[in-house]
Amino acid sequence: MWREAPEGPNLLATARDALLQEILPKLSGTDAFTARMIANAMAIAAREAVQGDAWVEETRATMQRLTGAADASDRALAAAIRAGAYDPGSAHHAEVVALLREATRMRCAISAPRVLGKG
Repeated sequence: MWREAPEGPNLLATARDALLQEILPKLSGTDAFTARMIANAMAIAAREAVQGDAWVEETRATMQRLTGAADASDRALAAAIRAGAYDPGSAHHAEVVALLREATRMRCAISAPRVLGKG
């Protein structure tokens, strides 16, 4: 389905720019902090919308395959890791390490792109 222009991420970016350039300079103290917090939330929402959910579904499918847990949750994978199921030398160690690295990279791309040298 097509969307009418401008799309959500562009609307968020435009509104964020207005907040930062036009409204924030007129604020001080707690109000300025709140405005910066809102601007940050808008940036995160825009990045999340652009990134989409395909990686989340792929990650869940991989976790479900590895853990055998029907819910394919982070908790099931964490429990298996704590139990030593993917320790070095185990059959799926490298795959779990790659999964965790990619999930971390994708999450940082949304919430903390500076950590990745972006933004």
